[in-house]
Amino acid sequence: MHKSILYCLLFLAAASTAPAFGDSAAGASALPEPAAAIAAQLKKFRTVKMPYDASGLSVRERQLVDKLVQATRYLGELFWQQSDPQGLALYRSLAGSTKTEDQQLRRFLRINGGRYDLIRENAPFAGAAPRPPGGSVFPADLTRLEFDAYVAKHPQQREELYSGFTVVQRKGAALVAVPYHIAYRQWLLPMSKALEQAAALSDDADFAHFLKLRAAALLTDDYFASDLAWLDLVNPKFDVIFAPYETYLDHFLGVKTSYGASVLIRNEAESRKLDRFQQFVPGIQDALPLSAQDKPSKKGHASPMEVMDAPFRGGDLRHGYQAVADNLPNDPRVHEQKGSKKIFFKNFMDARVDNVILPIAKLMMREDQVALATADGYLTTTIMHEISHGLGPAFSRTKAGRENIRTAVGAEFAGLEEAKADIVGLYGLKWLADRGDYPAAKLNECYASELAGIFRTVRFGVAEAHGRAEIMEFNFLSERGAIRFDAASGRYWVEFSAMPQAIAALAQELLEQEATGDRTRVENWLKKYGSMPSDLAHALERVRDVPVDIDPEFDFHEL
Repeated sequence: MHKSILYCLLFLAAASTAPAFGDSAAGASALPEPAAAIAAQLKKFRTVKMPYDASGLSVRERQLVDKLVQATRYLGELFWQQSDPQGLALYRSLAGSTKTEDQQLRRFLRINGGRYDLIRENAPFAGAAPRPPGGSVFPADLTRLEFDAYVAKHPQQREELYSGFTVVQRKGAALVAVPYHIAYRQWLLPMSKALEQAAALSDDADFAHFLKLRAAALLTDDYFASDLAWLDLVNPKFDVIFAPYETYLDHFLGVKTSYGASVLIRNEAESRKLDRFQQFVPGIQDALPLSAQDKPSKKGHASPMEVMDAPFRGGDLRHGYQAVADNLPNDPRVHEQKGSKKIFFKNFMDARVDNVILPIAKLMMREDQVALATADGYLTTTIMHEISHGLGPAFSRTKAGRENIRTAVGAEFAGLEEAKADIVGLYGLKWLADRGDYPAAKLNECYASELAGIFRTVRFGVAEAHGRAEIMEFNFLSERGAIRFDAASGRYWVEFSAMPQAIAALAQELLEQEATGDRTRVENWLKKYGSMPSDLAHALERVRDVPVDIDPEFDFHEL
């Protein structure tokens, strides 16, 4: 048996009855290789402190933040139930150990939110079997063939089995869909109570109203009313992301949501800078290279933008890919009726740019273009990315009629949507520049910053949605001559004259994929463009000492 497997199996067997594995004589002989492997992986993440500055807050406001943090801790524990409950048990068993190798394993579990290495395409570690495609939200032994056959025989169950808010379980020969608010009630009850207590501490009546609605929604799985109330908040001093929104855990159907949360405190000065972008959202939507029937008007829809500092995060906003921005909610009904909110996490954005983006640009890009990759260019492309999550079709036009895009496209939706947001965002910037509403001279800065961002993201591998999206973009833009490679220097550069046309072509393709909901078209496209080219894989070796991502360290204690 391989040493690392032996180590992890022995650890798991002993965890509930014995001291941490590092104290075990049997484990000592198996320790060096797995400990070294975990230590090597941890070098890819840089710890960055995310301080909480409460100096300008009143006692009551500090109490409000404490309650939001408490609710986020409950949510974080629930996320582990969806991701890898056995991983959580191992994580907690290591808490008291003073052994370096145990604390390193515990940190790596926290980074990944389970026993699967996200930047090595979910390779298992710590004794885990291969990752079930559906995490813990589907039976681990359920195959897609079996699921599709069952749904075909039981069409009356299709809606509940495909719901984004149900856990699929076996009951004899049957499959049953258990609503989240029932399956996860033991975590949702204290979570909901903490939000209600936070509402009672808020001096902002609208924020208090939203928190009460969200507390109730956790116990019903109906987030529609609270989502609308969330979009009605105007320049709130405090805000929170708190819901099962994203589907990154579900590699089975691509529809099951996972819980994520972030406590937010407004950065007033930076928020004001976003005002110029908000007014152009309807115009960009109308200008997209897509038929009129597939781009519903955004006129009169809310598009609030907030720059916030996030002193604490939980769930899918804590583990794995560290988001620097978000566009929420994802409900297409909310998009149709009211719009969406764009949130930019200032402290996380600064950490990514300083620790990852700029160092990568210096090593990967042609020397005369390195200076064009900037913090401002990266922020601008990120803003446009988040705006573009709310652009394009709201639903797919399938042979069966109007259908949710996530359901129509299936497991590849997350990657498709991330790519669409990237490329439509760049398309929108060119549209703004052509109108004179964005400095044309800064477009090249945005293109160069986008390429630096691609280099950063593809290091997560093609199993992660953002990495899969951006390797596809890289390959397509390279095919069109918009990204070029100098084999002699091992560096890349942007062919600026080729970018607008290539971006327009890719934007049209991705928008049409979402509009038609053609799953086969999407899968074939990603199959064609979704592999890491050997030149890029080799070139990325030069940035092996640059962290893949940050690992936030909060002033508040975590699980």
